[in-house]
Amino acid sequence: MRTIQMTLDNDLVEAVDRIVKELKITRSAFTRAALREAINSLAISRLERKHRRGYEVYPVNKDEFSLWEKEQDWGNE
Repeated sequence: MRTIQMTLDNDLVEAVDRIVKELKITRSAFTRAALREAINSLAISRLERKHRRGYEVYPVNKDEFSLWEKEQDWGNE
């Protein structure tokens, strides 16, 4: 693990301090979790954009999934 120095707004530090006190964790632990969550969220957003672009470039054909309609099991037939 590395030690780094960061500059944060006072109101942000105060909010983090309130939260870490409530959660009984350190600022560092909270920051690590928040950064991991932000990185994961960014990765998901990028994948969603990529997925959306794929459908924009190659839109779904109206008959694309009709082959599988007979295979669906709705449990009431």
